[in-house]
Amino acid sequence: MTPNDDHEPDASALTPMETRAGFVALIGVPNAGKSTLVNAIVGAKVTIVSRKVQTTRTLVRGIAMEGSAQLILVDTPGIFAPKRRLDRAMVHSAWSGAADADALCLLIDARKGIDEEVEAILARLPEVKRPKLLVLNKIDLIAREKLLELAQGVNAKVPFEDTFMISALKGDGVADLRKALAARMPSSPWLYPEDQVSDAPIRMLAAEITREKIYDRLHEELPYRSTVETDQWQIKTDGSVRIEQTIFVERESQRSIVLGKDGQTIKAIGQAARREIAEVAEAKVHLFLHVKVRENWADDPARYREMGLEFPRG
Repeated sequence: MTPNDDHEPDASALTPMETRAGFVALIGVPNAGKSTLVNAIVGAKVTIVSRKVQTTRTLVRGIAMEGSAQLILVDTPGIFAPKRRLDRAMVHSAWSGAADADALCLLIDARKGIDEEVEAILARLPEVKRPKLLVLNKIDLIAREKLLELAQGVNAKVPFEDTFMISALKGDGVADLRKALAARMPSSPWLYPEDQVSDAPIRMLAAEITREKIYDRLHEELPYRSTVETDQWQIKTDGSVRIEQTIFVERESQRSIVLGKDGQTIKAIGQAARREIAEVAEAKVHLFLHVKVRENWADDPARYREMGLEFPRG
């Protein structure tokens, strides 16, 4: 055996793969499909999806792995013209999330194109000094020539580094977007465990799921004057979970709507929420819902802290 046959392994061969990690802010008007896109990129339900607008109230972070890169996706509340205190808090939260991210995706519903709300976002975007990607969503519902025309029109107003055309609901184009975002993340150790999909506590996710089911069930009957809090999360000896949640509304008439005739509405909401919470918790769930009237909860600073929002004064 020659001396060279017994040499140490090449040090470069032992160098671990370079890891990347960073934050991606998804911004857009309400119902552009941001929550659906976060769930599609992550591959799991981490944020509320509803047909009703303005359902995302906090900066829910979904966590996705792409090769050696970790993407922390910030699903910001939809940006719209704020009228109430809660609205102002949500819009402030959205722009704060955009300013703090390593990359920003503007998501536009391709069917609606550039409307007044999108124009308002485009006017403010140059203030955000971050790499910007344009994402046209719901492309399966519009002709290709119109898509190209829309992409050119938006880029003429604000230049984007790249443009992606996707269907968040069907998954078309999502893999390409995920790869492009991963390439733009800074070199960094991973910020979360590899198998974690969200940094929202599971109690908060459970409350969001129940809130989503309220929207699904009640549509226009109950305005945005409801919130859900998880009061108790008890793991029982058989591995199942006992969960108690309170749905807060502002008036007795709203409480009656949530309960429904002979309690049928609250029962249906509870059944739908329990099934989905059980999937997230990976355990059998016993869910108990209570409905309470808390007048003017939308003006209570404590409720904003609960939702992770800054309370707007004045």
